Amino acid sequence: MADVSPTRGDITSHPDACEMRARHDRVLGGRDVALVDGPVFLLGLYCAVSPWVVHYRTSQPDLVPHNLVIGVAIGLLALGFTRAPERVYGLSRACCALGVWMIVAPWTVGDSPDAGVVWNNIIIGALALVLGVVCAATAARSAPGP
Repeated sequence: MADVSPTRGDITSHPDACEMRARHDRVLGGRDVALVDGPVFLLGLYCAVSPWVVHYRTSQPDLVPHNLVIGVAIGLLALGFTRAPERVYGLSRACCALGVWMIVAPWTVGDSPDAGVVWNNIIIGALALVLGVVCAATAARSAPGP
């Protein structure tokens, strides 16, 4: 029978320390980008609701469904980063591409956008680009070697 007395000590002396460490590593799966998942999701959520936040539903009706779809796509990428990181971190470059597209979208999708719409999409795009680069760089660094 194992000694289960309530003494505090170093866990390295625990009989199952190696197994617990291996299980912890297996569950996390090398998730170095875990802190980026939340901000990417929040960015996608904001992008989806930005037409109602910045109030350009009537002045730029073509950008409303555009930002909604792109925001949902960014949010789904973030959920994928959280749910299946080993499979989805390869798509972090897609977040970069969505960021670049958000920067140019006011002029390609919109019709004579005003400064608020332009700055809104530029900020969303720049943040998506930066977070995508962070995800891609960290995924490349934490990928198992050959």
